[in-house]
Amino acid sequence: MSSSLTTTLFQRLLATSSTGSPLKSLIVFKSPPSSRSLFISHPTNPFPLRCSAAASFTMGEVTADSAMDAVQRRLMFEDECILVDENDRVVGHESKYNCHLMEKIEAENLLHRAFSVFLFNSKYELLLQQRSSTKVTFPLVWTNTCCSHPLYRESELIEENALGARNAAQRKLLDELGIPAEEVPVDQFIPLGRMLYKAPSDGKWGEHELDYLLFIIRDVNVHPNPDEVAEVKYVNREELKELLRKADAGEEGMKLSPWFRLVVDNFLFKWWDHVEKGTLKDAADMKTIHKLM
Repeated sequence: MSSSLTTTLFQRLLATSSTGSPLKSLIVFKSPPSSRSLFISHPTNPFPLRCSAAASFTMGEVTADSAMDAVQRRLMFEDECILVDENDRVVGHESKYNCHLMEKIEAENLLHRAFSVFLFNSKYELLLQQRSSTKVTFPLVWTNTCCSHPLYRESELIEENALGARNAAQRKLLDELGIPAEEVPVDQFIPLGRMLYKAPSDGKWGEHELDYLLFIIRDVNVHPNPDEVAEVKYVNREELKELLRKADAGEEGMKLSPWFRLVVDNFLFKWWDHVEKGTLKDAADMKTIHKLM
């Protein structure tokens, strides 16, 4: 059995346990020394799986992954991200887990499609969220309204007018912020641009994304999901500039996500002008992929 397949089997086994430590549900049987194999049993699979002893994981790595929050672990192993090349052409799909491993990103140049939503209310204030402490990448950092991934499914692979990314944005606004779909109609998202960036989160995890930047102006009811979001706030321009100052000065532990900071530094304030003037569509440029590495 290949190293990558063995690793995937362990990931799937870990994902099936939603309570307690998944390691308690795994039984590893020693095989004869000559076979260089492990046999792994799990309550949901009564027939042991045969795995090569040369697989590219250690029990320490499995233990570390089992310490993930159960919800985040499930999403890491169940969600299949869309792999693209630097021209945004689909080249395959891969688990969210593998797409965010810096080792995989660097070794295989894994690049996946993403989206970032910037939601403004009728007072032209921008809704920000602080990511939950249980998030695997960039926990407790402040960022734009919602950031996630279109999944490898028919409705989110549609490329015409960025419909797949817009469908995914509507889905995740409900998942993360409890915003009902009818309050954020898909046709109200305005795709303004795309950017490509890479950003490590810590020694193990990171991002390498081709990010669709979606703007929408709506008054909505927000009910944050604590598994995803620690806090939310609306900010005007001056309040955002104060958050930037605090982040730059390291005050009050203020941290901003790298993708949000890239948008702020390169696009946000000039696009905010279009938000207030009602001319957002005039600012759209979906032909260019801005490489902000």
